[in-house]
Amino acid sequence: MSERYLSFPVWCREQFGKRLYRIPLDAGMTCPNRDGTLGTKGCIFCDAGGSGDFAVHYEGQQLQLDEVPYLSCRDAGERSYIFYFQAYTNTYAPIERLRFLYSAALQDPLSAGISIATRPDCMSSEVYRLLAELKKAFPDRFIWVELGLQTMHAQTAEYIRRGYPTSVFDDCVSKLHALGIDVIAHVILGLPGESDEMVYQTIDHLNAVKIDGAKLQLLHVLAGTDLAKEYQSGAFEVLCEEHYVKLVSGCIARLRKETVIHRLTGDGPGNLLIAPQWSRHKKRVLNEIRHVLKTEDIRQGCLCYDFHDD
Repeated sequence: MSERYLSFPVWCREQFGKRLYRIPLDAGMTCPNRDGTLGTKGCIFCDAGGSGDFAVHYEGQQLQLDEVPYLSCRDAGERSYIFYFQAYTNTYAPIERLRFLYSAALQDPLSAGISIATRPDCMSSEVYRLLAELKKAFPDRFIWVELGLQTMHAQTAEYIRRGYPTSVFDDCVSKLHALGIDVIAHVILGLPGESDEMVYQTIDHLNAVKIDGAKLQLLHVLAGTDLAKEYQSGAFEVLCEEHYVKLVSGCIARLRKETVIHRLTGDGPGNLLIAPQWSRHKKRVLNEIRHVLKTEDIRQGCLCYDFHDD
């Protein structure tokens, strides 16, 4: 690997011979943390948009790129876009609706495949069977599942109202791998009460289950969330830029070299972001991460000793 980490664009060029671009979708679903099944407030950090503030409303229609906001490339051609079911919990609907939506996305000429953001406790036996069926029906398209782990630590998971034990995540990853489906894990860096060592333990856990991809997300405090109330009361402080750059570089060093890194920071909606304000300067942050990796001679997996494949 000539790069210091296996970035998503680099991996795309290796696998597909070109870069792929995500189209975030809102398929009108909800979440057991919002509809009363587990709770009504959602996770402590989640705003009213369910992490889909930039998403396109999707009902299975063929997408027109000129109608997609915030798209980084509109002329990449057919089969150059990932149809990313992003908002809320995207396996939390009747199975026939899921079949229709996923099939429509896989059939769209723009689509290289689909990525489904969901909770591991919302992966029923019906959903596993559906994914196996679709994988067989669309062999020239990929199907990925994105799971919001955020942390492996039970105390933090309870604080953020995640709503399931880490063992449920582990079981879900195992079942998806048995189907030949790649899994992308979301991890939040800077959660209240978590030390750097605790974050690194979460990275070790991703290594142990041999996660395929990781999104390392800086904690954003967004207006209208319960996390914002905690922050404004002085209950915790957000990471400064220097600390975050050091921490994420340490995560890269510890993450298995085979794991694709899909994200190293994040994009909080500008009209909702309360803190940290420095995160608005995404290019600068990424450049600082690259600088630390180079000056400290850090490469992905250089501190990963226990989980390398044979």
